[in-house]
Amino acid sequence: MLFFTIWPLFALICLGYLLARSGFPDPGFWPAAERINYFLLFPALLVSSLANAPVRDPQVLRLGGAAVAIILFAALALALMRRFLPMPAARFGPLLQGTVRFNTYLGLAILTTLVGPVGIERAALYLAIAVPLVNVLSIMALTEAGQARTPLSMFATMARNPLILACLGGIALALTGWGLPFGTGRFLDVLAQASLPLGLLCVGAALQPATLHRDGLILAATGALRLLFMPLLAALMVRAVGLSGVEALVLIVFSAIPTAPTSYVLTRQLNGDGTLMAGIITSQTIAAIATIPLVLWVLGP
Repeated sequence: MLFFTIWPLFALICLGYLLARSGFPDPGFWPAAERINYFLLFPALLVSSLANAPVRDPQVLRLGGAAVAIILFAALALALMRRFLPMPAARFGPLLQGTVRFNTYLGLAILTTLVGPVGIERAALYLAIAVPLVNVLSIMALTEAGQARTPLSMFATMARNPLILACLGGIALALTGWGLPFGTGRFLDVLAQASLPLGLLCVGAALQPATLHRDGLILAATGALRLLFMPLLAALMVRAVGLSGVEALVLIVFSAIPTAPTSYVLTRQLNGDGTLMAGIITSQTIAAIATIPLVLWVLGP
């Protein structure tokens, strides 16, 4: 039953892949669509969801703490593994991103399908905490010690991230109690409605099956870590901190979804192994069709 509830989301990803491979509507459309979603539509969704969110709710605070604990635990485990299995930053960066980053479009779409608007609201609070953290860890993993890892350079990179800026803006509105006056809430809601379907189509358009023939062992290991180990860790954390209801579901969903397609962009920008990163994204997205319903059936609250 759960599979039939969320299969339309994966159908959108498949449709995006087929449209892009057929050249429709135009090869230049998909990069432009991804940019407008990343810089405009998705930030609008985050701001509108966060503006009136219960940021001081104890359950929400526990959700944020649990998110930080899970991400840091996984990153530390990978860093320790690297000491015994040395690898350059160009390859360690994709491995870490494939474990701790998440496909925000798919996560929000699943939560919207399962629990409605309250799922987006709680998920936006999760993203406000997790997105800056995984970006910092990703930059550190992709760069050897040096100039690219100075606090100033990382701050400059974060300050250009529209998702982080949208999260900060939305939380500021929630903390001040100003909300979204003068009809801006409705304006942002209209923009936000286009974000998730367009985002899922773009996820499909970005898949690169040709990269799956290389580094099969790493792809399989990273997929197991991301799609199976991380949700299991989240389920244990749910019990440890006493999360329940929507907050528990948010933590498990964002731990069970595949890594973010934007990981490929960051990897290329920082001279990482782009082919490996593309393979991780593609393999996880395909495998998630089976693993997400299974994980939610076994571990869902």
